[in-house]
Amino acid sequence: MNEIYIKGRTLTDAYHKALIGLAETGETQDCPDYGQRQKECTMTVHVDAPAEEPRISKLVICGPKELRQYELEMLDGILDFVIGKGENLWEYTYHERYAPWLDGAIADLRREPNSRRAVINTRDNQVDGGNSHPACLQSIQYFLRGGRLDCCILFRSNDLPEAFFMNAFALIRLQEKVAAELGVPVGTYSHRSNSMHVYEKNFPMFDSFVKKIREEAPEDLVYDYKGFFDGMMAEYDAEILAMVAAKKEQYGVE
Repeated sequence: MNEIYIKGRTLTDAYHKALIGLAETGETQDCPDYGQRQKECTMTVHVDAPAEEPRISKLVICGPKELRQYELEMLDGILDFVIGKGENLWEYTYHERYAPWLDGAIADLRREPNSRRAVINTRDNQVDGGNSHPACLQSIQYFLRGGRLDCCILFRSNDLPEAFFMNAFALIRLQEKVAAELGVPVGTYSHRSNSMHVYEKNFPMFDSFVKKIREEAPEDLVYDYKGFFDGMMAEYDAEILAMVAAKKEQYGVE
């Protein structure tokens, strides 16, 4: 499998370079688990300044509502209660996997700022080994280096046009939260996927994204998060929380 390294100043810069990188380097092969073909490579996406604007790409499948809900799921666990319930059985959420260990990772960095032990493993072999949709996120690791909080993420598998941006955005928001608790600035963000891919069903969308990046001005493909997109996202809070309340009532959860 081909392996590439993508480096960008901002999340949007790195994401757009990653789309080009997969287009140019990915190998097309069968993906029997999903009955289609995929373009795939191993990829590390490194973001020098993940909290810097512009932070929102226009080349994503989600809007402000979907991104806000995913952020709340990841940071606050608003749907953790759904695990094990309903017809579409959820086996896990990322929040449920990392949250019990986050305070320990923070405590480790407070104990020894140069620690390499602030690691949170998010794979549960007992659950994921027999799950048709095992967790893609495998680990989160934090480093205090140069007075800043760096973050290294490992995914076993990541859908670049459908999932990567939402994953990275929310994990960077979590990085900001941890940095604030430690009283330090946000450092770099490094996101490795052992299989960064695009499925055949999304080849036309993927090709259109790549075409836009190659032909349009970079500033026309992005939004600022702070002071613009965050406000649009917040407009959906009441609707999202009403959905959560309805689900809790449905499942008899207080």
